[in-house]
Amino acid sequence: MNVARRALVSVSNKDGLVDLGRALIAAGFEIISTGGSARALANAGLDVADVSGVTDFPEIMDGRVKTLHPAIHGGILGRRGVDEAVMNEHAIAPIDLVVVNLYPFEQTIARSDASYVEAIENIDIGGPAMIRAAAKNHASVTVVVDPDDYERVVAAYTNGAPSEALRAELAAKAFRHTAFYDTVISQYLFEHLGGAPDGTPLAVTAREASALRYGENPHQSAKLFRDPGVQSGTLAGAKLLQGKPLSYNNLADADAALECVRQFDTPACVIVKHANPCGVATAMSALAAYELAYRTDPTSAFGGIIAFNCELDDETARAIVDRQFVEVLIAPTVNNGARHTLERKTNLRVLEVGALDERRDQPFELKKVSGGILVQDRDDGVIDEEDLHVVTERKPDADELCDLLFAWKVVKYVKSNAIVFCRDNATLGIGAGQMSRVYSTRIAAIKAADESLDLAGSVLASDAFFPFRDGIDAAAEHSIRAVIQPGGSKRDDEVIAAANEHGLAMVLTGMRHFRH
Repeated sequence: MNVARRALVSVSNKDGLVDLGRALIAAGFEIISTGGSARALANAGLDVADVSGVTDFPEIMDGRVKTLHPAIHGGILGRRGVDEAVMNEHAIAPIDLVVVNLYPFEQTIARSDASYVEAIENIDIGGPAMIRAAAKNHASVTVVVDPDDYERVVAAYTNGAPSEALRAELAAKAFRHTAFYDTVISQYLFEHLGGAPDGTPLAVTAREASALRYGENPHQSAKLFRDPGVQSGTLAGAKLLQGKPLSYNNLADADAALECVRQFDTPACVIVKHANPCGVATAMSALAAYELAYRTDPTSAFGGIIAFNCELDDETARAIVDRQFVEVLIAPTVNNGARHTLERKTNLRVLEVGALDERRDQPFELKKVSGGILVQDRDDGVIDEEDLHVVTERKPDADELCDLLFAWKVVKYVKSNAIVFCRDNATLGIGAGQMSRVYSTRIAAIKAADESLDLAGSVLASDAFFPFRDGIDAAAEHSIRAVIQPGGSKRDDEVIAAANEHGLAMVLTGMRHFRH
């Protein structure tokens, strides 16, 4: 059966479709197509054969069944030099090129108004089957799932045919495309059920969003991938209003700032440097919160990341840019006055992330280790007043309780070993990342002293238990009033006794917040 080269074209993403059709016809192809793709090509004046004319069978079930037919799959899967006899026997003509991308399932579930039924209807069946068939038979068939590949495929056919290496590359890309698609669907269905019944973490899915200039250091390459369906309230879904593209380190620090600031219900400001909060406060306004956060550690705040959980207004923006150098500003919204003020700092990155309470994010975290990947649930643990267990002779008063709960939210985002001094819903000193909890305490106190911040009457939060009483003794030297910590040490009695000796109130959370 001698026929011209044939291309099957059926795409949801119609970018570049008509130009592709013209180029394929110019290269001697007959085009087979379906539905909207066929109409778009025909409306452009291009000759196109409908799939139903090839299969001699109509589309049925509202288009659910149209390409699932031996005349299509036999044409794709038929091995050249092996299956010609059976293909001729059944009048199956070979298909040389398959250009297919899939129903927009990911875009559908990203919409807040998308129903479960609508999502299910946007699960493509025929598309993945054709893509996988063409990818399997890539020795003879070229498969294209990405409009960015149209130009080089057309160029290859114009000069003869794609090379074996190009066909293999496109086949690998096609399998990755369908694997990602199936994983997004699986994740959506498990989320609809409330999680996998066997407790297995949801499948790992991510789509490349952008290449970064480099990684942590200039000799490391890096890219940003985003979770499917993620939009408002996340870093990967944020809108860059101005400034240079964000670097790997910018993104890591910005994530720490955003995750910390979203913990608060009243106007809050978090300043992060090298993945650690160096100042956190809540107040009646964004400006007041910024002023309190900044005073904790102005030295570290220079060149830091500043995040708010409320609108960034002009007054606050002006106070920031007049006072300090900042790498990135993050807020749910940025008003017009603030945007105008910030424009004079052309290199300053400004991120508008949308409502923080609308975050749709994968509920687990990943960390690469040698030879594998660590997967854990995201640390969403929250402690309220009724969860606290008072273990000392003196109980904290209402103001101290308020500060203890504030400090507990902050210490969760400080690298272990973590110590935080707070008073009046603002940090006074932060000690992070030390091998000894005592040294974290000393560093936090030194930072407070350097800024002339009096720790008297403050509270202390520790992300994990005190293994010895020396941490309490070191903290008590600064006239603090109360301590919040998880408890669970073999020497809890010794630690509690130390608190009683110093007249401190101590509450245990029963929950640890290590952050490595």
